[in-house]
Amino acid sequence: MHLIQLNHECLLHLFSFLDKDSRRSLSLTCHQLRDVFLDPCLWSLLHFSSPCQLRRDNFVLGPSLRYLTICWYSSRVLKVCNIEDWLKSSFQKDICSKHESVVSTFMSHVCQMCPNLFSLTLSGCGHINDQDVISLLRSCRKLCRLHLENCVRITDCSLEGVVAHGDSLAELKVDFCRNVTQAGLQAVAEKRPDIQLSAERSAGMIPDSKPERRVPLRRVLHKVLQFS
Repeated sequence: MHLIQLNHECLLHLFSFLDKDSRRSLSLTCHQLRDVFLDPCLWSLLHFSSPCQLRRDNFVLGPSLRYLTICWYSSRVLKVCNIEDWLKSSFQKDICSKHESVVSTFMSHVCQMCPNLFSLTLSGCGHINDQDVISLLRSCRKLCRLHLENCVRITDCSLEGVVAHGDSLAELKVDFCRNVTQAGLQAVAEKRPDIQLSAERSAGMIPDSKPERRVPLRRVLHKVLQFS
């Protein structure tokens, strides 16, 4: 029996064992396999290990997506993306300009196309901001788990969004997010006691400072050592 003689359900099952690149390569062989590749049912889980992977055409976004993970473990995150914008050199700003809107743009597509998202993990996404999180909470009303790790632009505004729009949220993690405060965490704990809340190191880290504000040298050195 030839591969394409299998019915659609069997082909979907076979595709489920392949990674994204292999699925796409196989889909280019004939129209029937292309239809399998484009079936939203195949794409209930997506994992990305860098922003550049979000620009590829080796996956499909759709209403079947339930689990989404974007984890970027890179020295670039610590040494470039995590630095306040006003402290960045022109070289660092140039590096960031090539990818700073990639995750936010991708998340806007998720908001539009994936209303049944159940779990989202964002780690090392230094350019994700509060509005990205709030838009997601408003659009994906079935979101039950939200894990944010080392996302430096996330502030208490995202926590306020959780209280206001995270109706289905049962688990929230905001680990190593330095601009989240203890007051913001306490507000979530009081207003949404049903949410399992975790915030490793977040409220104890040194928050960003404004350009016009003079920061003691000791605190600057402390922050440099944290991310070196």
